[in-house]
Amino acid sequence: MFTRSRRLAHFFSPRQLADPATEWSRLRLQILLGVAVVVALALVVGGAWSVVNMLTGSTASAGSGSEGGQSAQDELAEKELPEAPVEAAQPSSLSSGETGTIAIPPPTEVGEVGVATGYPQTAEGALAQLAAIDTTALTSASVRVAQDVIKEWAAPGGPTSESWTGVQAVAAFLESAGMPAEASSSITIAVEPKMGFIKGTVGDDFVIPCIDFIITATTTTGQPLQVAAADCQRMVWQDGRWVIGEGDEPAPAPSLWPGSQASFDAGYLWLEVEQS
Repeated sequence: MFTRSRRLAHFFSPRQLADPATEWSRLRLQILLGVAVVVALALVVGGAWSVVNMLTGSTASAGSGSEGGQSAQDELAEKELPEAPVEAAQPSSLSSGETGTIAIPPPTEVGEVGVATGYPQTAEGALAQLAAIDTTALTSASVRVAQDVIKEWAAPGGPTSESWTGVQAVAAFLESAGMPAEASSSITIAVEPKMGFIKGTVGDDFVIPCIDFIITATTTTGQPLQVAAADCQRMVWQDGRWVIGEGDEPAPAPSLWPGSQASFDAGYLWLEVEQS
């Protein structure tokens, strides 16, 4: 059985401002937010979820081959998705319409670097694994941890600790916020995968899932701010688990506030966790 109420989520409790003289004003944070989104979109060509966004299409399947010598995997990855303005990632009006759902399997174990895993060899399992990878890297507020995550969760020829948009995003975010590379004691980041879709599949062992997250960030003296950020990745089934696969990161998915009409129009579906 599936219920809409259970979704992949990390909940965050807002803190009250402690010192008005030192707080980051909401205006300043909003300015940083707008700038960061632009930076992130330029930085993370693969469509990363990027915490930089915080402070500074329909399901399809590809065939087994393509014209011009390009692999089906590359053709699917490079297929462009709709674009969206920066403002569409910020909290906005919710639609009274409806969209579908994707049932997400729960994890069965904890893997390397504390990433939840044990997902089945299905498109939904690939999406759940990507959500777990992104969430672990992002909530760490640590460049080192993000690097450790991709080292353990990328196939040979995939993103590296230097090239992965996730690492670049965490580093850019911390720099823009004037924080060190290890900032878990200075900021709290919560990540909730809210919507997503399967861009496509090639066989049983290659999937490109796209996820639209709500990211909440709060400094020790500030109030929480939220923004939507989307990520698509090549996921491949390797040695009994899903990992981020070989090749360039896919064309980006639009970062859209979940539940907005724009998110429905882009083909996003609600994510629901399967009841055990």
